[in-house]
Amino acid sequence: MDLITLSLVVLVAMFLLSFVINRRRDQGCYVLNYECYKPSDDRKVSTQFCGDIIFRNPVLGMNEYRFALKAIVGSGIGEETYGPRSVLGGGEDYTPLAEARSELADALFNTLDRLFAKAGVSPSEIDILVVNISMFSSSPSPSAWVVNRYKMREDIKVFNLSGMGCSATLISMSLVQNLFKIHKNSLAVVLSTESIGPNWYVGNEKSMMLPNVLFRCGGAAVLLTNNPSLKHKAKFKVKLLLRTHLGSNPEAFQCVEQKEDQMGRRGIQLNKTLPKAATLAFIDNLKLLAPKILPLRELLRYSLTTFIHSKTRGDGSKSKPKPKPSVNFKTGVDHFCLHAGGTAVINGVGKSLGLSNYDVEPALMTLHRFGNTSSSSVWYVLGYMEAKKRLKKGDKVLMFTFGSGFKCNSCFLEVVRDLGDGNVWKECIETYPRDTLINPFTEKYKWVFEDKAPPANN
Repeated sequence: MDLITLSLVVLVAMFLLSFVINRRRDQGCYVLNYECYKPSDDRKVSTQFCGDIIFRNPVLGMNEYRFALKAIVGSGIGEETYGPRSVLGGGEDYTPLAEARSELADALFNTLDRLFAKAGVSPSEIDILVVNISMFSSSPSPSAWVVNRYKMREDIKVFNLSGMGCSATLISMSLVQNLFKIHKNSLAVVLSTESIGPNWYVGNEKSMMLPNVLFRCGGAAVLLTNNPSLKHKAKFKVKLLLRTHLGSNPEAFQCVEQKEDQMGRRGIQLNKTLPKAATLAFIDNLKLLAPKILPLRELLRYSLTTFIHSKTRGDGSKSKPKPKPSVNFKTGVDHFCLHAGGTAVINGVGKSLGLSNYDVEPALMTLHRFGNTSSSSVWYVLGYMEAKKRLKKGDKVLMFTFGSGFKCNSCFLEVVRDLGDGNVWKECIETYPRDTLINPFTEKYKWVFEDKAPPANN
């Protein structure tokens, strides 16, 4: 081989090596910042007001009254969550399109204004925009509202997602992560909120009444990048995103469904198959997740104890069977960011993962302060951790979300630097965790747990 040929081979090899290194480096995905939506105080919904809404529904009988009030009192939701103006004003029967748009625009623009100011980023710098609102679709789309409001560039990549349920924020991040593989040195914004007012159920089907109890107004804006020159400004590095979808299973597919009741009143039905579907999706996601995020020693320990358990179970011994071995996710995860879907969801996931009260505290306190804000709830949970100064450089955070379809999604984050921003929790974080989550109206509504008629003053 002559010198010229050798030089060409070396140059090509160097070019290919440089290409591979740059490609691997630029595929990193970082969360630069995030902002959660906090509506105005005049939109706070107390238990007293929730009771008033229930009592003014003319189609509810005594059994439905009891069911709804019992759900509210035992929901774990506090006195300072936020509701839509249409319902607060007595218009739950019908929300005009203009009012529905106003509800969403306030959440989208309020959080974006704060995010841009906090991150020091101009809207014209954004390359990718993803907006997810599960229960609202219009023309122009909400993503177009954002482009118009902030006069974003004509070449911006815009996506508008609907129908994805409470798992939509991680689906949006997964979409951004895939786009980052093609578009280098980019900035992306993910916006997550939900349309509550137009989807308020005014009927008497018990399976469709629960969303009124749990869901509240909220939203989040997340700024992401794959630009390596900005990673020193980031809060988190996205290490892994995993999505599990059980849509091919008929029971899982129908367990959370928008439909009309027998009288034609539209709402969201939570079927009895929901816990089973959530469990199956959760287990399937964990099976994929564990080998990717846990240390080798934990995987070996689990494999060995499982093998021993299988042998001892079949040895014919009459002694009491030992519990089935489980994976200890705390060997690879420092903080668990659980979807604040309800106390049953939080405690169920916590029990499955072997979590302590400390681990589930952020999700339970988020449910108490803000309610179930749908896809944005995990950012409120993360905000609680940050406001409590729990998040230190190098810590690993695991997010879990669930959504209709049925889906379970997880996101594995690494904390890039010590964090302590008070964010949306700033004004109340010192009052949390609460000593008790018992509803203050438990005494007033104690008759719902007894075989009695409501007091005359109710």
